[in-house]
Amino acid sequence: MSFDYRHFLFLYFKIFNNEIFNNQTTVLYLLVFFSTGISFTIAQPSRFSFEKFINKGDTLNYRQLFPDADTLRKYPLVVFLHGSGERGNDNDAQLKWGVMNFADDQIMIMHPAFVIAPQCPQNMSWANFSNKKNSIEMSLLPSPSKPMELLITLIHQLIKKLPIDSNRIYITGLSMGGFGTFDAIERYPHLFAAAVPVCGGGDISKAASIAHIPIWIFHGAEDPAVNPLFSIDMVDALTKAGAHPALTMYPEVGHFSWLAAYSDKLMLEWLFRQHK
Repeated sequence: MSFDYRHFLFLYFKIFNNEIFNNQTTVLYLLVFFSTGISFTIAQPSRFSFEKFINKGDTLNYRQLFPDADTLRKYPLVVFLHGSGERGNDNDAQLKWGVMNFADDQIMIMHPAFVIAPQCPQNMSWANFSNKKNSIEMSLLPSPSKPMELLITLIHQLIKKLPIDSNRIYITGLSMGGFGTFDAIERYPHLFAAAVPVCGGGDISKAASIAHIPIWIFHGAEDPAVNPLFSIDMVDALTKAGAHPALTMYPEVGHFSWLAAYSDKLMLEWLFRQHK
């Protein structure tokens, strides 16, 4: 059971000003109150600032996490791409899954970084692939989607404006964002130092062009929304191209593989070790 702390404070001051109970009743009331296991929390504002990138009349909303206020250092940049359910223009839904783990106290202490979480507009996508008929194989189309085009322009602008280590730019995403992660590294293979696609997929014919990028892929073995073969086939193609990708396939897990993926401290340690 939850309790609004403001109500508690109101009652607290009423009680101790003898406006409600006498002293004996006050003690009894407080004993009952705390013995019931009622909990109350004070909601904290998000550590991600509200931002908006406008380029040639097009807008990309995004949230940004800032690292330690130390002007003597440069920091990595983590780009997080949300799934299809978080599209819109509220500039808030994209924080629902995964990315908040980067704002954890211990992660910020051990791995301070700039983190951006852009929001894809409704009815649009991060990736721009064509699907082959009766096959899970996809082909990367020549032009990026508008949200991806805006994102890449934003990244380059942030590199110029902020103390970002351009040798440590990481990209990750879940579901639609997992496809977007592959789209990004296949289009811009020399921009990113590492990638963590979660329940996504990409153009396996481009594997050789991204074989130099450290990649850790996550998927649920029973994913009904994104076929696990997308990840398995990509790992196979990358391995044949001479890469050494990591694959974590969670048994008895469906589409929500991101819950475990972004809670994996080993993955985060691995990610922040990577550099070009």
